[in-house]
Amino acid sequence: MLDFQASLLDLNLDRVALGALRGRVERRELSDGAWVDLRRGWLCGADEVFADLVHDVPWQAERRPMYDDVVAVPRLLCHYAAGDLLPHPILEHARDTLSSYYADELGEPFVTAGCCYYRDGHDSVAWHGDRIGRGRSADTMVAILSLGSPRRLSLRPVGGTTAAAYPLGHGDLIVMGGSCQRTWEHAILKTARPVGPRISIQFRPRNVF
Repeated sequence: MLDFQASLLDLNLDRVALGALRGRVERRELSDGAWVDLRRGWLCGADEVFADLVHDVPWQAERRPMYDDVVAVPRLLCHYAAGDLLPHPILEHARDTLSSYYADELGEPFVTAGCCYYRDGHDSVAWHGDRIGRGRSADTMVAILSLGSPRRLSLRPVGGTTAAAYPLGHGDLIVMGGSCQRTWEHAILKTARPVGPRISIQFRPRNVF
């Protein structure tokens, strides 16, 4: 496994901060009412946050039933429910900032945070949509803050082939909205390329999993 290499830019920063969203978010329409928003480099000082999360989050290695077997989940996980204190103050700020920015469109705040730790290119998440709960039948949003080594978030229409792939780098934000969770699928696919560790933080509204 490769160690994450801190960026030269972050090494010169003396604070952790979020950049602006208004006027800096790029929306890309997909199909069937689905869209994604991208904001590159939203989090400044991401090296410090990444190191703190590696150390402070109580990462869990889970096992899940699959067909006739129980297999290891190929990433480490931690879930923060509504009302839980998040493991870094900038994540509280990010959640509240996203809630404010998307208030008119989403109509409710982001309240939960799921953390995933991809240790190397062998760690992944298979094709899926966040369809447990209201995402199965209603439009919603899932916002993902990416830290660490770049990985590609792949998207495809349900039942289709890969139609888009978004490389997510250190401090990047992507928001999947509209019908995206029920009409499209997304994945972080395994890669044979040497890649370092990555952490993603997924902010969701109530009853979206």
